[in-house]
Amino acid sequence: QVDLEESGGGMVQAGGSLTLTCVASGSIFTLDHMAWHRQAPGKEREEVSCISLSGAPTSYADSVKGRFTISSDNAKNSIYLQMRSLEPEDTAVYLCAARAIACEVAGTTPLHGDVWGRGTQVTVSS
Repeated sequence: QVDLEESGGGMVQAGGSLTLTCVASGSIFTLDHMAWHRQAPGKEREEVSCISLSGAPTSYADSVKGRFTISSDNAKNSIYLQMRSLEPEDTAVYLCAARAIACEVAGTTPLHGDVWGRGTQVTVSS
């Protein structure tokens, strides 16, 4: 059993920065494919970024490339999402996920075996 807890959300002005943290607890040795997704009202869930703890390349949605950076700290059982140059369009609930399979095949729909956090709200004002 793995639990994920996100933190770091908040309200910022356009152009500002935030860093989200996702801390994993429980059977963390099972973790590999970790992702950040976001869900905005009236919009489809979007995979923002993905990182493989076993060393595969990271990936980013086109909408955040060059502005967001995903990283991990295995010693702290944590992954991070550094967000810069935030735009109002980045406003959403950001969810941390431990995917059951590689992100590139998992898609945005929760799958059996996934673990999801409860999310943290990010609001960017213009």
